[in-house]
Amino acid sequence: GFPRTLGQAEALDRICELDLVISLNIPFETLKDRLSARWVHPGSGRVYNMDFNPPQIQGVDDLTGEPLVQREDDKPEAVAARLRKYKDAAKPVIELYKSRGILHSFSGTETNKIWPYVYTLLSSKIPPVVSDEEN
Repeated sequence: GFPRTLGQAEALDRICELDLVISLNIPFETLKDRLSARWVHPGSGRVYNMDFNPPQIQGVDDLTGEPLVQREDDKPEAVAARLRKYKDAAKPVIELYKSRGILHSFSGTETNKIWPYVYTLLSSKIPPVVSDEEN
């Protein structure tokens, strides 16, 4: 997400005025498990997730047959450290937007359960796009 730090939030304030901020509260273990299950094909950047988007053959890119790798920052220990650092840095950002009354938080572990609430919020703030054919 962005902004991740108070400094980034202050820089963003200098170029635009936010009227809506969304915070997704996902349990630490869920994030750690999802990120730790990510593997990539270095040549193309294709990303696989061993839990919900695995390659056809484990450890091998679907298109090239070349080996997949797990980035150092996706290994469980590194993910846990990244998440702790993010939480500490993001806390003042969350508090800033909460104090302005523009923060909307959603909690859960599954996109298909959180998204309808996010969509409803966004739909209430952004008018629907109408195509020329509908006019």
